[in-house]
Amino acid sequence: MTATVVSTQPLTRRKSHVAILVLILFPIVIGAGMLWLRHVEVQRLESRQIQNYGSVPPFQFTNQDGKPFGSSDLAGKIWIADFIYSTCPGPCPMISTRMSEMQRPLEKTDVHFISFTVDPDKDTPERLREYAGQLHAAPGRWDFLTGPKSEIYNLSLNGFKLAAAARSSENPEPLHSTRMILVDRHGQIRGYYDATTADAITKLLA
Repeated sequence: MTATVVSTQPLTRRKSHVAILVLILFPIVIGAGMLWLRHVEVQRLESRQIQNYGSVPPFQFTNQDGKPFGSSDLAGKIWIADFIYSTCPGPCPMISTRMSEMQRPLEKTDVHFISFTVDPDKDTPERLREYAGQLHAAPGRWDFLTGPKSEIYNLSLNGFKLAAAARSSENPEPLHSTRMILVDRHGQIRGYYDATTADAITKLLA
């Protein structure tokens, strides 16, 4: 009886080829996977980009210290704005309180606060300075601006795209938006946040 000898060389050679193929393909597969993950991550980040609502037009008013203050003073700064008036019986106290509450978490930043009065006839610099004191507004950090009524309302309506209406026979009190506006260092509007909602500050600071 003759013993049959089976050579293992072809099998060994095939295993060697498979191993080489795996070594070649593995980095390619990993690389492709990394590229796909990077693509997914970029898409996710892009979907989270802050929207751009347009630029704030130039403006020049007077602050609570009686000094000229305008958009040029905010160049290169992030700032948060609102529209209020000191004798407002409605939402203004809440809006101003929200602004005041943001001073502490942002105290080590260069974020500036701006409050435009929609009642400039009554809100003189002296009155606004008193109002600022009630809110513990940080000097040089939070400016309360007054000026020609037509310019302020034009800025609200056409600059910030926010509704506003002066006193009239139909409106015994000025009407204005309750939103706080986030503006970036380039003067671009980046967000609107309703100050009357409980999570307004959380959303704005997120």
